[in-house]
Amino acid sequence: MRLSDLHTGDRATIIRVEGRGVFRKRILEMGFVHGKTVTVLHNAPLHDPVYYRIMDYNVSLRRADAARIEVVLIESADTVDIPPETETTVMHAPHAASADVLSLPTDERLSPPETRHEAHRIRVALIGNPNCGKTSIFNRASGAHEHVGNYSGVTVEAKEGYFRHGNYKIEIVDLPGSYSLSPYSPEELYIRKYLSEETRPDIVLNVVDTCNLERNLYLTLQLKEMGLPVVIALNMYDEFERKGDSLDYPSLSAMLGIPMIPTIGRTGEGLHELFDALVSVYEGTNTTVRDIRIHYGSIIEPAVESLAKKITQRLVLPYALPARYLAVKLIEGDKEISRYIGEQPKGQFILSARDFALHNIDEYLTVASDAESIITDHRYGFIAGALRETYTSNNRQPKTLTDKIDNIVTHQVWGFPIFILFMFIMFQATFVVGNYPMGWIETLVGWVGGLVESLMPDGSFKDLVVDGIIGGVGGVIVFLPNILILYFFISLMEDSGYMARAAFIMDKIMHHMGLHGKSFIPLIMGFGCNVPAIMATRTIESRQSRMITMLVTPLMSCSARLPVYLLLAGAFFPQSAGLVLFGMYFLGILLAVLLARLFKRTLFRAEDIPFVMELPPYRMPTSRSVVVHMWSKAAQYLRKMGSIILLASVAIWFLSYYPHYSGEAELSALSTQLQENIQLTEEEKQAKTEELERQIHIRQQEESYIGRIGRAVQPALAPLGFDWKMSVSLLTGMAAKEVVVSTLGVIYTGDGDDSEEATQRLGERIRQDRDANGNPTFSPLVALGLMAFVLIYFPCIATVVAIGRESGHWKWAAFSIIYSCSLAWIVSFLIYQVGKLLFV
Repeated sequence: MRLSDLHTGDRATIIRVEGRGVFRKRILEMGFVHGKTVTVLHNAPLHDPVYYRIMDYNVSLRRADAARIEVVLIESADTVDIPPETETTVMHAPHAASADVLSLPTDERLSPPETRHEAHRIRVALIGNPNCGKTSIFNRASGAHEHVGNYSGVTVEAKEGYFRHGNYKIEIVDLPGSYSLSPYSPEELYIRKYLSEETRPDIVLNVVDTCNLERNLYLTLQLKEMGLPVVIALNMYDEFERKGDSLDYPSLSAMLGIPMIPTIGRTGEGLHELFDALVSVYEGTNTTVRDIRIHYGSIIEPAVESLAKKITQRLVLPYALPARYLAVKLIEGDKEISRYIGEQPKGQFILSARDFALHNIDEYLTVASDAESIITDHRYGFIAGALRETYTSNNRQPKTLTDKIDNIVTHQVWGFPIFILFMFIMFQATFVVGNYPMGWIETLVGWVGGLVESLMPDGSFKDLVVDGIIGGVGGVIVFLPNILILYFFISLMEDSGYMARAAFIMDKIMHHMGLHGKSFIPLIMGFGCNVPAIMATRTIESRQSRMITMLVTPLMSCSARLPVYLLLAGAFFPQSAGLVLFGMYFLGILLAVLLARLFKRTLFRAEDIPFVMELPPYRMPTSRSVVVHMWSKAAQYLRKMGSIILLASVAIWFLSYYPHYSGEAELSALSTQLQENIQLTEEEKQAKTEELERQIHIRQQEESYIGRIGRAVQPALAPLGFDWKMSVSLLTGMAAKEVVVSTLGVIYTGDGDDSEEATQRLGERIRQDRDANGNPTFSPLVALGLMAFVLIYFPCIATVVAIGRESGHWKWAAFSIIYSCSLAWIVSFLIYQVGKLLFV
């Protein structure tokens, strides 16, 4: 029987996990190992994925993945017959955490760190599973003394902070949450490199969810195998005690050779004792600390011992990684470790010895087994043995608050309406409520610009400061309210546990697009502003889905494109403007779906981490964590976006300003003529002056560098029906789509005002505009093509910067520019040329 065959409420015992590669490794590490009991809680509204409970935590699996797990149904409370475990199968019986298993030769016991970076300073790496409360402890410890570090060669960010405890300055790095140290995601690979290379910390602070010890301690064992000094924070201990369970943590601490301190991260309780333990381990005075060794059975263990001996004899490694740890990773088939060993002198000899050992191991195993699964089973067996001696459950399983809430928010009928309501509230708050502070910021920037303009003498430097620098800064900070409100809601969703439920509900729809369930939220936010939407993709664990989401999110029509749609739809489709607007939004969604599927089948075909997602218990977010989360994201936005956007704004100002044509001679001559003409009224004189100023503005745009570029690229856009004026507006629109309408306004009316009256006047002008042959410059087909072009080509420099930053490589930013501009040209060409064939 397969796990996917079970119905809601069924319980079964896992027999084995089929398949190989990323899926199998991840499933095993999440606890789906032989002998564990799994319960079906319920299905998603679209019947896929499925909500399970295993090892006292909730997890979702897609049905296709669940079909690769063989189980035996538990018909009643009676015990069930399970196929026996032998070392010739993939499973192994859990062995007790006995003294002979835990003890080590004296030469392998841990000694205090030999290297001190400087006196009274301790470098601590904070690591733990997602949803274990790790960041709450970091925020409590570091206070305001923190910054976000983006380390060379990686896309993963880690927060760094420091605090003082006694005579020590403790520098702490909050590493990304991870279930294991297997290199199947950028986060996991980064964490392992951080722990094993020149950044190797003095001590690892492993934060463990006490309510889910069995799964959390898997990562702990991997840390111990790396030979790292570890201190465990038994976090959320108050929730554990409320469950009525008991834990003899001093005994468990002695068994594992790791100091354990109960903590409550939300309130800070237990942190002082935790830091005392850190200091004692660093000083070498903690008597609990000792190394442990897991015996991997009569087949695997001899191979590990032999390979570890060869590594010790043959290799001189640059970093202090234990030979046994490297041997185990080689036997597991770890590609990164294999590459690392292969690069060392005599490394190929070690890899040949590994291959020989695996060949011998395979002769004793069945088709369904491998060394990797045996090692995973023995780790979980070791954990189970230790917990049998120290952990006592109250054996009562009442319906928890999480179960009651999930019965409503993931209900097959009510799940989607509740989700849509929450998305609507988040969307409205971000881009409707956010409009008020945005207006205040725009007013403030305008006031500062006016003040500077009044104080500085006329000239190009004043224009640079007012229009280039102040305008550029305003273009960056104007979105800050949206960023803050967006991350307020995202923080609520993440900290409360609802984010995982949203992904659970939406996964089937997103999966058909080649995306993750969490991709829905950035796509929805893209209708407001693409910049915070790109930043919101950080919540997606799968890099493949994260990359695809980043690349298609700009196709969601952001609010900056709306003025262009309103202008052209109002001017050329006054009776059906609403239908045209809907068509533009629908076109963006359709293209996003098609391109997501295309990218999935071409650029991102490699297997990524499977959709195995923990559904954490619901918790009340603390105001401190929400505020810290909002502020950190806002600071990142200003830091990362500000410099490049400012440079881009100054560059576009320069191209639009030079060569400068002031028109002072024409204005002076006109003023003299008007003063001498006594037949004109003051209103007529004012009208003639304004008309000349408009012509000067138009001439400035036409003769500027950007105008010349527009004329140069116009032949490439001629098949779309675009003239040089439209080309210039598209070029200036690269900075921000709001600039498209103001550029057209300057060219056609001499006024960049974007008020409703100015927009109506601009609409009249573009309808009346004629080319040199007397033909209309604009037509309904040209207007549709221009709207489609504005929809598809990259929305602004800020979005391109966000894609480059979030993807970790500027090639993806360049790719987004190239593919979006190419696609915009093709779609606009089809609209114009096919439209001419059909309607002209």
